[in-house]
Amino acid sequence: MRISTKGRYALRMLVDLAEHKNDGFVALKDIAERQKISKKYLEQIVPILNKTRILRTNRGFQGGYRLAIEPNQCTVGEILRLTEGTLSPIPCIDDDGRVDCDREIDCSTLYVWQGLKKVVTEYLDSITLQDIIDHRYESFSNDYVI
Repeated sequence: MRISTKGRYALRMLVDLAEHKNDGFVALKDIAERQKISKKYLEQIVPILNKTRILRTNRGFQGGYRLAIEPNQCTVGEILRLTEGTLSPIPCIDDDGRVDCDREIDCSTLYVWQGLKKVVTEYLDSITLQDIIDHRYESFSNDYVI
């Protein structure tokens, strides 16, 4: 399984918004600058996120983007399903775990792919935006010199 640039950048954008949640609406150019991501690329990701419960938009003067939910209410799995379409390692297993394959009964490796999907899904659904922020600050707080 490979996560696309769109998925990785969407996650970085939302982590950035979570870190700046007290700043009100944040301009896309500021996110792009901080994350070193093309603003044009972020403009392609925004419509995907805009249709969800995650992102809130404000147009006009002092417009921009902000999280519509708390950072601990949004998981990496949720974000990647929005941008990647699925977390399934193979096309015949859907996000609900249903198998759509003519060879299902004869497929000796199906259990491998179902197990992989289960592990990946459980892991990514267990990490929130807040967890990422907390991990980052813990990493920096342990980095001191005397």
